Amino acid sequence: MLFNSIEFAFFLPIVFLLYWFLTPSGTNGPRYSLFRYWHVSEQTALRIQNAFVLIASYVFYGWWDWRFLLLIAFTSFCSWGSGLLIGKSVSSVQSVDGHKKAKFWMIANIVLNLGILAVFKYYDFFVSEFGQLFGISTESLLLKIILPVGISFYTFQALSYSIDVYRQKIEPTKDIIAFFAFIAFFPQLVAGPIERATNLLPQFLNKRTFSYDQATDGMRQILWGLFKKIVVADNCATYVDQVWATYDTQTGSTLLLAAVLFTFQIYGDFSGYSDIAIGTAKLFGIKLMRNFNNPYFSRDIAEFWRRWHISLTTWFRDYVYIPLGGSRPEIPAHIKNPDRYKKLIIIRNTFVIFLLSGFWHGANWTFIAWGAYHALLFLPLILLGKNRKYTNQVGSYLDTSGSEHFRLLPSWRESLQILCTFLLIVLGWIIFRAETITQAWEYICGICDSSLFSVPQAGSTKRIPTMVCVVIMLLIEWYQRNKQHGLEMKITRWYIRYPIYAFFVYLIILFFSNHNTFIYFQF
Repeated sequence: MLFNSIEFAFFLPIVFLLYWFLTPSGTNGPRYSLFRYWHVSEQTALRIQNAFVLIASYVFYGWWDWRFLLLIAFTSFCSWGSGLLIGKSVSSVQSVDGHKKAKFWMIANIVLNLGILAVFKYYDFFVSEFGQLFGISTESLLLKIILPVGISFYTFQALSYSIDVYRQKIEPTKDIIAFFAFIAFFPQLVAGPIERATNLLPQFLNKRTFSYDQATDGMRQILWGLFKKIVVADNCATYVDQVWATYDTQTGSTLLLAAVLFTFQIYGDFSGYSDIAIGTAKLFGIKLMRNFNNPYFSRDIAEFWRRWHISLTTWFRDYVYIPLGGSRPEIPAHIKNPDRYKKLIIIRNTFVIFLLSGFWHGANWTFIAWGAYHALLFLPLILLGKNRKYTNQVGSYLDTSGSEHFRLLPSWRESLQILCTFLLIVLGWIIFRAETITQAWEYICGICDSSLFSVPQAGSTKRIPTMVCVVIMLLIEWYQRNKQHGLEMKITRWYIRYPIYAFFVYLIILFFSNHNTFIYFQF
């Protein structure tokens, strides 16, 4: 079920009303519960609420193909069971043997879940590449199975639970319904954010109450996400798809414009989904982590990766980069040149996480090349110790009392840094968007043609409105860059507030299409 669909427009309010009015009276439900004369314990009421979330989430996910519900249920059950076994092994015997058993169950769950992911997502790729390498036919060995929507997202979410239980950052839960709801929570199920068990699972284990302020802010964030997806991303897609279909005949300026619009398309598409997911979760009293933080206002690549797909980058940081030694690896005593050794380890770790990040996106050499490209950009910053140079919002400054303020416009230096970083990001998205390395190279060479200085071809009658909508999005996000989302506002005057909402609703209805899926569904 798509967020930008008629089905979801009916699904969400029905689930929302039943969610809050289903809970028995006297616990965490509203005053006028459907079961106001049925008095049960708070724990029982919570289980009823979690069971309803689970059912609604499975309906949401099964809307595409009910058969894949078996897969997510299997992943959930194995991860839940491994957590209990890990916890039992660690707590029952405080010894080396106990931790060895716990490590065994953790690794077993990791291998099982990554094995499932590999079969569905990477098996055909590796078999095909093996056949091309040795010049043999592998057609009969290919599975040709459909990639389950969101499998990369909920697999990583399940893995983080097992690892955190092993690290004793969270207690294993015996509540199987709450755990299944944690894995399958429908707002963030198919495209994130990739939640940690330490943040999301406790919210299913504790009482939730309705907050009017939280719910209204959630509605505003949903509206902002729909604007970014339907108005910005989908309109950019129209022009981008037309240009990419005939890229070998286009002028350099047209190719560059399409590359820039794809940069905003993928941002509007993915961050728009995250905004809708986070806003929807707020309606149910659930707080999800922020997934995007104005990444195109970054002053270098390191800052970009702290602001882009935050849930994935922090996942790789915490579960891959730091365990490998991070940027402060331990240096063995027998190493004669510690500085050189340290730099080699940092280079290795940087390439590992970026190549994995690229490969996570899909079974294609373009994704791996995209990851390697960003690793090359990131590496000088981390080797020089400048990867955390910019941790504040651009255009911010502190007064004498230490309070943060924001300038209306960035400085000339910041503007130049943002522009240079943005152009590097655009180049990376060309590699990401291409179907092959050859196509990416040809596209980049096409931009470098002398026709780069010509007027871009129209291609679509929506080109100008699309660019206007992109500018509107950027202006709002710049002005709201210290907020959680573009429509986070506290305007008390209704005659100002509601026309703003009406304007965005009008644009969404004007450009609405019921058939444009989200880019990250394929990952």
